[in-house]
Parts: sequence; C-alpha cells; structure tokens
Amino acid sequence: MTRLNSLIRSLTVDEQTRFKNYLQNKNRRGDTKNIELFNLLLNSELSNQTIFESLYTPNKRGAYHALRKRLHDSLIEFIAHENLENENSLESGIIKLIVAARSLFFKKQYKTAYLVLEKAEKLAQENLLYPLLAEVHHTQIQYAYCNPEINLTELIQNSDLNLKQYILEEKLNHIYAQLRLIVNQTRESQLHSFPQLIENQLNKHNISIENDLSFKSLYQLSTLASLAAYTTKDYNSIESFLTNCYQKIKQQTNRFSQSFYHIQVLYQLANMYFRNKKFQQAFSFLDSMHQEMLSNSKKHYKTFLLKHQNLLALCYNYTNQNSLAIEIAQDNISKKHPDSEITLDVKLCLSMYYFHKEDFKSSLKTINSLYHSDNWYRKKTNEEWIIKKNLIELLIHIELDNFNLVESRLLSFKRKHFSYLKEQHQNRVITFILLIEEYYLINNNIVTTELTEKIKTSFEFKEARLEDIFVMSFYSWLKSKITNSNTYTTTLDMIKNC
Repeated sequence: MTRLNSLIRSLTVDEQTRFKNYLQNKNRRGDTKNIELFNLLLNSELSNQTIFESLYTPNKRGAYHALRKRLHDSLIEFIAHENLENENSLESGIIKLIVAARSLFFKKQYKTAYLVLEKAEKLAQENLLYPLLAEVHHTQIQYAYCNPEINLTELIQNSDLNLKQYILEEKLNHIYAQLRLIVNQTRESQLHSFPQLIENQLNKHNISIENDLSFKSLYQLSTLASLAAYTTKDYNSIESFLTNCYQKIKQQTNRFSQSFYHIQVLYQLANMYFRNKKFQQAFSFLDSMHQEMLSNSKKHYKTFLLKHQNLLALCYNYTNQNSLAIEIAQDNISKKHPDSEITLDVKLCLSMYYFHKEDFKSSLKTINSLYHSDNWYRKKTNEEWIIKKNLIELLIHIELDNFNLVESRLLSFKRKHFSYLKEQHQNRVITFILLIEEYYLINNNIVTTELTEKIKTSFEFKEARLEDIFVMSFYSWLKSKITNSNTYTTTLDMIKNC
C-alpha cells in the first residue's frame, strides 16, 4: 500500500467529506481530477492500473503521477489545517499568545504585548512547558529595552534556570527513546531486568529520581516498564520500582502540576497492581486517580473516565463482584470516546463478565457487536487483543454447543494466528487451542483420563503469584472441565491461592 493510499484509509467518513469540500474550494480549474482520483482511491479493490486508465490515456503516465503527488500534498495540508482548527490544547493557546505578543511588539503596542506575554509565561510555568517558556523568555529579553520596569538580570536568570529544565527534559526524552528501542528489539527472555535497565540509564545521565523526574517523565518510564511487563507477562518485576518512583515524585512541590500525566501514572499503577492480583492496592490507586480527575475543575475527567471505569469493573469482577462489574460496563458501553481502543476493551471485558456469569447468550451478543474484521481491529488495537477476542468467542460457541461454528473458528484461528504465536514464543496459547480441539471436536465434550492428564501436564506455569491474570482466566476454563466445576469459581479460587 502506498503512502497516499494509507493516508486515505486513515480518514473517517466525515473527514473524507470535509477533504472533498476542501479540494472543491481549493480548485480553480474545472478540469482538475483530484476529487475524481480521491473517490477512486477510496475503493480498495481497484488496482493502480485500473485507476490510471479511468483518468488518463496510456501516454499520460507522468500526468497521473503528478496528480497523485498533488493529492498527497493536499491531503497533508488538509490534515494540518484540520488539527490547527480543532486544536484547543493548552500548548496551542500559549503559542497563540506568543504570536499575538510578537505582533503587538511589531505594532509598538509594548505595554499590551508584555501583559500578553505575562499570561503566556504564567501558563507555561504552571504546566512545566519548558520549550514554550523558553520562547516567552526569548521574546521578553528581545524586547526588554521597550519596558524600563523590566529587571533584565532577573529575567536572564529565570531564562537560564528554565533552559536547564528544558535540557533535562530533553535528556529524559532521549532516555525514553533509547529504552523504547530496547523494548521493541529485545526478546522476551531478556526483558526481566528492565527496572535495572531504567536505573542504569538514569545514572548514566546523572538524573535523580527524587529531584529530576516529573510526572510526565515517570509516565513515559512507567509506559515502557508496563510494555516490558506486558511482553514478559511479568508485572511483579516493575511493581516496587514504579511505586517507589511515584512516592518520591509525589513529595515534590510541583506535584499539583502536570495533572494529565499524574492521572496517567495513577492509572498505570492501578493496572500494575490489578495484573499482579493485588486488588486492594489497585482499588486504592483507582480512588486516587478519580480524585485527581475531579481536580482542576474536572479538566481531564471525560478523557480518563472510560479507562478508570473499565479497570474498576475488572477489579470488581476478579474480587467476586461480577454483577457490579457488569453494571459498570453496561453503563459505559455506549459512551463515545476518541480512544477507540478503550471502547473496544469495555465491550470485550463485558463479554467476559457475562461468560463468568454463565449468561452465554448475552456474552455472544456482546462479542457479536465487535463485528469488524481482524484487519480493522489491528489498526485500532493490537494482535494480543484480537487473539483474546477470538478465544472468548470460541469458548462461547463451545458453551452454546455450536459445533459447526466451533469447527470453523478453530480452523480460522490456526490459520490466522499460529504463525504469529510461534514467532512470539506464545506456545501456551497454541497448546490451549489444541486441547480445546481435542476436548470438543474429538472427545465430544467428554473429559477422559488421558485428556485430564494432558491438561495438567501440558502447560509450563510460573509461580501462581507471578502468573498473568488473563492466562489464569483462560486456563481456569479448561480446569473447570476436568473438575466439573464453575469457570468463575475456579478462576477466583486460583487467584486466591496466589
């Protein structure tokens, strides 16, 4: 797929309409073919040759490529224009104030210009936006001669202090980039010492956790640590490191700044404790997260509400409060959110809650609402999410005894996911599928002594307290078949033994 095709696929239906209007307003000639080309490219089934032949004669290949180039450039301009028009962020507001102040200086409206800069300076300082504060200081110093009341020495000192913070922020960003590269390129078995890797990088750059880290940098590090833990299914290794970092940073005087990142960190900590099956700590951090969401006149409340509610429901489900988990998920399932991944998570989790309740019809109805193709979900989420969705769907059809659907879903799962699972060394999932196949398709729901022994010996498990909670959940379904027990009860019993 070319860059142009990829860009076009990324547009929503509304954005497609607005882009065509944008082209229409931009076109000065009536014979411009850019809208026609755009409409043809929207049809993914048309080949490049077919599109070319629909627009030009065979000897005009150059004109066709030039048209594609102009359409590509127009699309980039449109995306930039849309984001500038819709951007209401704090950073955008400060930039506008700086630009307005510089315009006022040019018009010799010095007093008003300085008042505008003071407003920009206050906002940048309060939110630790060092690059923008550097721009404010630069402009204040540049036009200091226009204001006899300015203390230039103090202004330069403030500028130097901010530049030190700016450089520190850049160092932390470099560390983040280096660690991200390590996570992306390192095999699972080599990621277990990730907290030590973080500390080594901080020491290498003479960065102190107590004095130099902010909630923004801690959020970046916790995201990486969580990604490493997600890859290794080992959240215990990052628990003490992230909690200690948080406690140290929370003591800083600027802890009320960077509320957005503070909320993100609290969510990461709550999720980490949930994955470690330490639910009371998870509930505690979720409560702190909610309190922070209510601060600053609920500025970030809507942004994080769905993530908070989804994790809260998960914690309730795994503490034997399945009905409350269903109630929370149902209340939030229809809420719109710009982060499509979290809306999909809410639906997938609700399907699991119904499954645990043994309300398999409701579980199937919920999973059927996720009706898009795997490729569509791959753009919105990740491969792991797709695998979980397909596994839950498969188990639902087994419980409902939809033999033909189970058979087709098993074949489809093998075809689509086995290669990926082998590459990622996720052999336990492959084993799980083969045991499902033997239990349902070969043994017709009969648990033989041979199958029981296979289920007991086929998996390599970590120590219970270190095992991933979702891995335990899927295995609990198999275990419930050989013990003739309820899946939800079996799941909770396994977790209690951690």
